[in-house]
Amino acid sequence: MTDPASRLQGRHLDAQETRPAAEREAAWLATLPRLVEQARGAPAMRESLQDVEAAAIHSRAALARLPVTRKPELLERQKGQRATDPFGGYSTIGWRALRGLAGARRVYQSPGPIYEPEGVTPDYWRIARALVAAGFEAGDLVHNSFSYHLTPGAWMMESGAQAIGCAVFPGGVGNTELQLQAMADLRPDAYCGTPSFLRILLEKAAEAGMALPSLKKALVSGEAFPPSLRDWLRDRGVEGYQAYATADVGLIAYETGAREGLVVDEGVLVEIVRPGTGDPVPEGEVGEVVVTVAHADYPLLRFGTGDLSAILPGPCPTGRSNVRIRGWMGRADQTAKVRGMFVHPSQVAEIVRRHAELMRARLVVSGEMANDRMTLRVEAATRPEGLADAVAHTVRDVTKLRADIELCAPGSLPNDGKVIEDARRYE
Repeated sequence: MTDPASRLQGRHLDAQETRPAAEREAAWLATLPRLVEQARGAPAMRESLQDVEAAAIHSRAALARLPVTRKPELLERQKGQRATDPFGGYSTIGWRALRGLAGARRVYQSPGPIYEPEGVTPDYWRIARALVAAGFEAGDLVHNSFSYHLTPGAWMMESGAQAIGCAVFPGGVGNTELQLQAMADLRPDAYCGTPSFLRILLEKAAEAGMALPSLKKALVSGEAFPPSLRDWLRDRGVEGYQAYATADVGLIAYETGAREGLVVDEGVLVEIVRPGTGDPVPEGEVGEVVVTVAHADYPLLRFGTGDLSAILPGPCPTGRSNVRIRGWMGRADQTAKVRGMFVHPSQVAEIVRRHAELMRARLVVSGEMANDRMTLRVEAATRPEGLADAVAHTVRDVTKLRADIELCAPGSLPNDGKVIEDARRYE
């Protein structure tokens, strides 16, 4: 029997993936001056690049001298300009009431809240490349269980699937029984969504005695995908591959049949920098993933993802010649990704602000990956009846996630400045 991964070795979206690495690097360096000039079309980027001569940005070293834009900064600028520009000056597209702009197909709200635009370019987030690497083909039916509500996850996958000729069932999140019924009736070839929800679906199907023999492949994202869960899926006939993508810059890197790290997408330039700085680290050293995207609509140059990773040596055995990263290795800041959603320290502060009884809070994320649990430990000066339930409701309102609430005595939380503690096990 042929190993499913071996069938993917020679499948690529286009010739860009296998061009000589030196050719790719030269093309990127030649493009950098134009990207800097394009970025000045966005007011926020024009401000940060005001003293930069675009023509001088033609090397990695020159690029490394540009400032890094991180999500907290983007969020604060958006908050400060809500009345005039909900994108905080980072977008060159919008709608008539937004600086007379046009060109936005959709607008999304990610936790924070942070607003992101979507332009009209087909496969706007470049997800098709990751889907092909995972074995998706024209004519497949894809069961898409990312959220179609507020955030762009589902639309990212749908646009990529449609770009390679797939049909899509918009499953969204929740409604497990209805989604299983749809799978039994429609017999999808493939799945997109978080790996933890795919596991839930397969477990529920087994409990109900429901066979899903058509489902053979999956592209998962939004949370860690440990080898133990990958093997669990394989034992049930599903080959899962992971995509590393964000709502800000789209696809960053993707897994291939070689199962040796993640190959960087052709549409981004990745640097690994020392956390808290913009300084690139030596190859192999763990640091923050910083991304420059070749996109005039939302021209983020040196966008700090807050994710930790490292460059792997050598090319991918599948023939893809772009650099590879080790994958997600944690967060460079206290922001945590829980069940596919980012939770920010500012959100914890907002929860405390809404309840006069609360003094300090510490959000603890625990459990194994794909089985996350959140516990909000809060110091409470007084404990009126129903306080824990009220705080739990606020957590859901602010983060879109559920958490257990633990009321603590004043002064009992550690005095270490930590607002979010990631106590999960990464196996």
